[in-house]
Amino acid sequence: MPADFNWAIGGEAGDGIDSTGKIFAQALSRAGRHVFTSKDFASRIRGGYTAYKVRTAVDPVQSVVDRLDVLIALTPRTIEENLDELHEGSVIIYDGERTTMEDVEIPEGMIGLEVPLKRLAEEAGGAIMRNVVALGAACEVADFPIENLDSALEKRFGSKGQQLVDNNKEAARKGQDYVDEEYDHEFDYDLETTDEDYVLLNGDEAIGMGAIAAGCKFYAGYPITPATDVMEYLTGRIENFGGHVVQAEDELSAINLALGAARAGARSMTATSGPGIDLMTETFGLVATSETPLVICDVMRSGPSTGMPTKQEQGDLNMLLYGGHGEVPRFVLAPTTISECFWKTVEAFNLAEKYQTPVYLTADLSLAVTEQTFSPEEFDMDEVEIDRGKVVDDDTIEEWQNEKGQFQPHAITDDGVSPRAFPGTGEGAHMTTGLEHDELGRRTEDTDLRIEQVDKRNRKVETAKEQEDWSPREFGDADSDNLVVSWGSNEGAMVEAIALLEEEDVDVRFLSIPYMFPRFDLTEAFEDAEEVVVVECNATGQFADVIEHDTLTRVKRVNKYNGVRFKADELAEDIKQTLEA
Repeated sequence: MPADFNWAIGGEAGDGIDSTGKIFAQALSRAGRHVFTSKDFASRIRGGYTAYKVRTAVDPVQSVVDRLDVLIALTPRTIEENLDELHEGSVIIYDGERTTMEDVEIPEGMIGLEVPLKRLAEEAGGAIMRNVVALGAACEVADFPIENLDSALEKRFGSKGQQLVDNNKEAARKGQDYVDEEYDHEFDYDLETTDEDYVLLNGDEAIGMGAIAAGCKFYAGYPITPATDVMEYLTGRIENFGGHVVQAEDELSAINLALGAARAGARSMTATSGPGIDLMTETFGLVATSETPLVICDVMRSGPSTGMPTKQEQGDLNMLLYGGHGEVPRFVLAPTTISECFWKTVEAFNLAEKYQTPVYLTADLSLAVTEQTFSPEEFDMDEVEIDRGKVVDDDTIEEWQNEKGQFQPHAITDDGVSPRAFPGTGEGAHMTTGLEHDELGRRTEDTDLRIEQVDKRNRKVETAKEQEDWSPREFGDADSDNLVVSWGSNEGAMVEAIALLEEEDVDVRFLSIPYMFPRFDLTEAFEDAEEVVVVECNATGQFADVIEHDTLTRVKRVNKYNGVRFKADELAEDIKQTLEA
């Protein structure tokens, strides 16, 4: 029996695939098992192939792999799409009474379980529960205690009345009993349970949770895949902490609303995807030149243009690093795990206010929609620190006034950071314009003042380089001559790939980079290595280009840009072949 168990359900968009998968993922996590999920969905409300995959084990799992042990197939295409991941002994659960599934042929060596999902669901109270019948059948195949599924069903349907909960429990047991009674087969699975208590959440939810923990008081956004879940998580929750969510009419309005709230003194944020960042770029420049703290989250998807809204890519890096007319100081943070989405969000708010600079927080679709289990201690709120930066009050504002008693919000300072006065601060009235300005914030075309203000704003970045820790996360063999560098959501797959490579006597040192700008100087690490491989999900190697420029060293590249995330076993093979080339 393998150390992990891989399960999936697939069908058409609108068939309840996502909710069914999440119910099973929650059941597994409530049973004390680690979970890592993956979604494949079309950018439409109905129609188009969609799937939800769950990998689970007693030990932590950080990636998907090319193996499926149990597949719930609601359409013939589901089998076709997953054929490469099915293996001898894989179990395929399907409803042979459905017209579209009558002539399904189960591949040789695999086990087909024909279960009348719709009929059994109707007996339990309604055909809509056919997916829950399938979950019950899967519990029997995997020897997984169905009581854990009961708990997840109660969480999912409890608010809709006990009768609905009971009907779903009955539907699950009908699926379990049918497999038990109709199929005399010993399956090779036995899902162990533990007493552990895990938190199950995705990257968008972790970003939302991090925003609340950081003291965010205002969020404005416009729905866009795959960033919408940030707004959905905050709605109904941030209000409990004195905050507000506004759904704007478009991305331009969203960032301008967020800018206004930040100018008023609130910790403020917006989130979008690549097309929205395009629209926000003009205001991004205003945020920077007005020295307003603002967090802008970019959850990347395949582009350009509308691209593939529901597919994975890391193609926005150049835009985040260089986008905007003129020269705009900024920070770019790229969480590498779902839990880091929480902590880097907190850090983004602190950096924004400490340096009065816009901060891009960039995740990608894989981080955004993937659910993963964590110990509750991973999100220890006592460890959250809030740093609001160089804020002046009634007692300290005098030192930042000119000889006329006027407050200077853009005062020239050695570290590039000027004083900040919240509205209502005595003697702190001031103005700021998007035009170049003097220390008072008043427009100017004086060439000397222009140079002073540009240099001052750019000094913030240099100060941050000196004062903050921009170190990468390191894994593998620190003494290896083979260096792999990556960023964002590739970390989990790469960490598991290291273990697979070790089995083939290939050692690597892996640096996972969470800071795109400012970033860690990799020159020494490159000098210590004989081979350097950069892994990323884009076609041109955007980060590889950046660090080649930084280090003046050519690197090898592993790029994936078909809209699908890296898998651990696939990545291990790609790296091995690249090192041997």
